[in-house]
Parts: sequence; C-alpha cells; structure tokens
Amino acid sequence: MQQIILGGDSLWLGRGAVKELGTLQAKRAFIVTGGSSMKRYGFLEQAEVALRSTGCEVYLHEGVPANPDTEAVLAGVRAMREFQPDLVLAMGGGSPIDAAKVMTLFYEYPELTFAAAREGRLPQKRQRTRLVVAPSTSGTGSEVTWAAVVTFREDEIKIGLKSNAFIPDIAILDPELTLTMPAAVAAETGMDAVTHAVESYLNKKRNPFSDCLAKEAVAGLLRHLGASCGGDEEAREEVHYLQCMAGLAFHNTGLGLSHGIAHAIGGRYGLGHGLINAIALPYVLRYNRRDDWAKGREQELAKAAQVPDLAEALLKLRRAVAIPHSFADVLSLREWQDGLESVTAKALLGSTQVNPAEINAEEMRKLLNMIYDGRLDDVALI
Repeated sequence: MQQIILGGDSLWLGRGAVKELGTLQAKRAFIVTGGSSMKRYGFLEQAEVALRSTGCEVYLHEGVPANPDTEAVLAGVRAMREFQPDLVLAMGGGSPIDAAKVMTLFYEYPELTFAAAREGRLPQKRQRTRLVVAPSTSGTGSEVTWAAVVTFREDEIKIGLKSNAFIPDIAILDPELTLTMPAAVAAETGMDAVTHAVESYLNKKRNPFSDCLAKEAVAGLLRHLGASCGGDEEAREEVHYLQCMAGLAFHNTGLGLSHGIAHAIGGRYGLGHGLINAIALPYVLRYNRRDDWAKGREQELAKAAQVPDLAEALLKLRRAVAIPHSFADVLSLREWQDGLESVTAKALLGSTQVNPAEINAEEMRKLLNMIYDGRLDDVALI
C-alpha cells in the first residue's frame, strides 16, 4: 500500500493572502524568518497586523541563516519554549521554513534529540501547535512536504529529516512575496523546483498522482521560468504555484542522484541548494539513461513538456537564466580536490539510494569530476 498525502489542511492561493492570517484566531504567534527582505518590503508588518487584529500576541524570531544548522534550530526552540506559542508562522525562503518545522516539533517534544532525528525516530504528529508557512521563494516546495533539511556542521553534510509532523497545516502561496526575489535567486530556486519534478517522475515509487503533478510542473516551469527571472509578475505567480506542485509530487515519491549530490556539496561548501541542483541535473539525466526504465520515463517527460530532448531543454533554460555549466565556475580546484573524497562518500547517501540507476563510489567520483570540469558529453562513458 502507498499512502498519498497532498499537503496539510489547505493551500491559500492569491495575492494578499498573507493579510488573511487574522482568520486563524491564534492567541500567541511565533514568527520565524530569515534575512531582512520580508521586513523591508512590509510583509512581516502585514502578517503582524493581521494576527494582532484579533488580539494575538506576536513574537518575531529573525535571522535564521541560509542552510540552517542544528545550533540555529536549537536557538529557535529555546525562544519558543519561553514564549509558548499556539501558532508558528514561517515566512521567507526554504531555510526559515525548514528551520521552523524542526523547531516546532522539538518545542512540542522536549525529549527529542538530533541523534534520534537522524535515525528516523521522530513523532509523526504535532499535538497543540499549528504550523503555517508563507514562502517568499519558488523552489523548495517545503510548504507541503514532510522533509526539513538541516546542516550538521560537525559532519559537513545536509540531511533531509522526515516526519509527517513537518507538513504545515496551511501553506500560503502569496505571489506578492516572491516579487522581492532577485533574478539570480528566482533562477536557482526555480531550477530546484524543476529538479524536484524531474526526479519525482524518474523515481520508481512514482504513482499516477505524482506523475500528473510532476509533468505539469516540468512543462510549466520550462515555459515560465525564464520570464519569471526576467521580472514578469504573471510568470512569477505561475512559477510559485508550479513549484508547489513539484513539492507535492516528490513528497509522495522521493528524489534521486541530483539531490544526493546537492546535499553533499552543500554541506561541504555552503553553496545554494538550488544552484547545485541546477548545475548537476543535466549530468544526472545523462547518467540515468543507462537505466532503460529511466530513459523511457525521461522521454515521456520530454513529450509532455513538448521538447525534443529534456536534457537539452534544461541546458537551454539554464543558459537563459544565467546558471553556470560546471562546479568549476563556483569552486576553486584546490577546494574541489580537498573535498572530493568526503563529498563522494556523502553523495552516495540519502536521495542517491533511490536513484533509478545505481552508482558506486568509483562511478560517483568520475561523475562528480565530470560535473566539475563541465564534461557533459563524457558522462555516457562512465
């Protein structure tokens, strides 16, 4: 039996949706956010005004860093335990959303440890705290998934923790929040969404529901992402909804090799998750073609997206939104060589273990070096 989960209680869609937070009738709201954009553009104020309109007390927890680590999460947990909220609202990119998911669960279950979390021993339900998220970037899909990515600095790796308790009760897809994204952020997060949809479709746990969501997400993102990065507001709104569809798809299937690589490299070097996936995905598609099932699925996806070759279409899209072609464009040779053995070992973990085409350590090392050098055509020789 396969259980299919399509988000939490509801999705709120549309411009100005954040202003409806007062309808939740919360008593004590704990807002988790990252940098200053949500404050600078007035969205935090909108949320606070809406919540306070019904007498709710509000606590603002700012400064969640990109790639939040265990210490950043525990700092939030300590503040939550002092404030005692009945509602947690995460506003911003994937980092504050993922951090808020883990904070909220640790707040409700004081005995929890990261050791238990890494072993998969997490509660599957929250008892008393509602979790609401309003993403300002369009890519992670974290607003509808059971995953929360945390960086374990001592091990130099990102790990996707999983629990049904991480699924937010309400996801607010307010496209006005996305208008704060610079073009580079829109490109990287958008390519992360493309990777989610592609890897979901090529995952052998696929089902008819995930297929439908993934196909529509890939086709729509190929059609709208370039214009979104160029500042077209209607395209940016479409991308915001499409990335959520990609999140719903992979939540019910899993991912693959590109994400295994992204978590290893992100943990080692601190590069943006979407950027790493954007660079790696065409190479991963070429590698996966050794598996006949994956090759056929890729062709199906290309047909659905109305492109002759999916990998070529992704390369064209990458060029259009100024994504680099190789890891050499973002890491020095010394950095790369110093971290290669560690990255190789860690890239074999996590999502790589459900990739349709198997890969061993030697093959992984070759593939990583080809991605570093930009030797896309050589991948078929591995």
